[in-house]
Amino acid sequence: MSDPIIKDSLLALLRTVDTPTVCNAIETAQGKRGFAAFTRGTMLSSAPTDPPVVGFARTARIAGLQPPTEPADVIKARRMDYYRSMASGPRPALAVIEDTDYPDCISAWWGEVNTTIHSGLGLCGALTNGVMRDLGDLAPDFPVIAGSVGPSHGFVHVREVGTPVNIFGLTVEQDDLIHADRHGALVVPAEVIPDLESAIDKLIATEQIILGPAREPDFDMAKLEAAWTAFEASRT
Repeated sequence: MSDPIIKDSLLALLRTVDTPTVCNAIETAQGKRGFAAFTRGTMLSSAPTDPPVVGFARTARIAGLQPPTEPADVIKARRMDYYRSMASGPRPALAVIEDTDYPDCISAWWGEVNTTIHSGLGLCGALTNGVMRDLGDLAPDFPVIAGSVGPSHGFVHVREVGTPVNIFGLTVEQDDLIHADRHGALVVPAEVIPDLESAIDKLIATEQIILGPAREPDFDMAKLEAAWTAFEASRT
């Protein structure tokens, strides 16, 4: 598979808008409602006030509730294969890790050590249905969007590298473009990438038709009705 192509201007824009905005903008680009490639339920961010994480997915599956049954040398070799995979592929890159013990995850793959390693390998953050720990000591500028917080690493080990994963109902494949923040995450459909920058700009401008008047001190029902009529017309 060739590396995905995305303009620097789009990457810069995506880092300034939240995931709900991107979710709406994808529907604007598609010309219809119903976009569904996003996480379900509440997720936790290690850095909720930081900018969103935007990157191409480097996927893997882990487990840790029970000790691994494979030989130690097999487990070690797969871990090194995992790190090699994380270090490769298109940039910016985001680690997307499914804990197969979900919903009974106990193993914090994401702590001070692994965030520092992954940051050093050139990744910009992580998305997981599993556990994070060491809050306050995670690598700077490496947000983790996780399913839970816990103290233990359990028997955590890598099960698969580069395979499709499921994070809170969202299926992610290697090299998918991910946008994630404290609201959760989504996969940007490849077919909308060429139009997404203009769709975001259009969405923001359209929302201002309502938000502008609503923030004025003399806002009332008459102004709402007028603004809403203009808002609806701009979306057709």
